[in-house]
Amino acid sequence: MKAPILALLLACSPLLAVADTASEQQSIQQLMRHNFERPDSPLDVGPVTVQDDYAVAGWLQDQRGGRALLRKGPHGWRVVLCAGDSLLDPATLRSAGLNEQDSAQLSQAVRQAESEQPIERVKQFALFQGVVKVDKGAAHGNH
Repeated sequence: MKAPILALLLACSPLLAVADTASEQQSIQQLMRHNFERPDSPLDVGPVTVQDDYAVAGWLQDQRGGRALLRKGPHGWRVVLCAGDSLLDPATLRSAGLNEQDSAQLSQAVRQAESEQPIERVKQFALFQGVVKVDKGAAHGNH
């Protein structure tokens, strides 16, 4: 009896991982909207690429755009920094605390996710100049 249950659990585990990732993506979108959206300026978040305790989210607001690096801690997700194309560079991810392997994997995953987006949307992510470290609870109103 245990073998069929184990087989069923193993067969469903990829589905559980997808569901978990979707839940994490929604949490990140809600967090970013809560922190940065204004009534006169909605925030469009996506794609959101999650890898373990780190994520990169593309965002657009008015005529601006960029990417946010987030980290999951004991109290949930928080924005670590905002940047443009430099968040595609594994070196930027390493400087934010990811190890070499994780930074390379996350960079590749972000590029893959963005390759499925309209080119004009991805171009807007590059509009963010520099790298801005975001303190816990701080917003990037001057992006």
